[in-house]
Amino acid sequence: MSDDSQSRRYPRNLQGVLQLAVEAGSGSECPEPVEPMSEDRKTWLRDALAEVCRGQMDEVEQMKQCLAVLRKEETNEQERDGADDRDEDEDDERESAFEMLSELCENLDNARDLMTLGGLDLCVSRYLRHAQGELRWRAAELIASCAQNMPQVQIYLLGLEALPLLLQLTDSDPHPTVRVKALFAASCLVREQEAGLKAFLTNDGFSVLMRGMQSQNEKLKTKSAFLLLNLLNSHPELKDTVVSMGMVQQLVSILGTTHSPFHEHVLGALCCLVEDFPQGLADCRNPALGLEELLRRRAEELRGKEECQVAHHVEDYSFIRLDK
Repeated sequence: MSDDSQSRRYPRNLQGVLQLAVEAGSGSECPEPVEPMSEDRKTWLRDALAEVCRGQMDEVEQMKQCLAVLRKEETNEQERDGADDRDEDEDDERESAFEMLSELCENLDNARDLMTLGGLDLCVSRYLRHAQGELRWRAAELIASCAQNMPQVQIYLLGLEALPLLLQLTDSDPHPTVRVKALFAASCLVREQEAGLKAFLTNDGFSVLMRGMQSQNEKLKTKSAFLLLNLLNSHPELKDTVVSMGMVQQLVSILGTTHSPFHEHVLGALCCLVEDFPQGLADCRNPALGLEELLRRRAEELRGKEECQVAHHVEDYSFIRLDK
């Protein structure tokens, strides 16, 4: 083989092969006449493509090994002698398996393969209900990784009734991280997914978001308010549903608490509820809420501070002025 072939860096995956093709195609606008491919170059091309296929197969094998670890619990459950060290080691193995799967499933093809291998069924049927909070939140995180931007996986998970369970975990799980990860996974099944939105409404999802914003979990507050804002922006037809359940009054009550950065999303949700929606505007102007005075006071408190951007948004809410 020539020195040039020996010194060439071969791509290790599909992205590398594509990059090589781009570089070869952009070398000249007027390419020279094509010459027959040498045997060395044919060998290199075969090896490069084989490496790509081998890499993909290696990842599938890694996923199978991780699933074998996660399935071991059912096989060994009756064999356990109650030894704490053994249980702790097994939990560590499962946590590592979940970490590996979450990393691998950032690749959309791997996410689809995990679905085919039964990994999502395992997450929903066993690990979202697991006694260990660390494993519950890792299962929710893996579900979110697989469901993002993958309608096929989203529909599959909805068929497994994953969304009601995720909303339940968001609402009442004792582990704070589980609640946050479960809401993240739920949002991946709801946003830009009509079937997911329908299931969200059927399972009283807006009430779950309301309670999330009222919790003591700052991350859960932020994600709940953000999802509410996202859904109202994407689906203005939901305003009537949200306003009829007293959401305006609840959002104003939240704004009356000690200031938090997530209040920006709360203000954004109020803005959505008054835009081209008379009932939402009327609720905001109800003198009993004292919203106008609350916003004036909060703007004064925040002016000149790091939250000045929020203060600016507060001042923009002139639409609730009672004298209009």
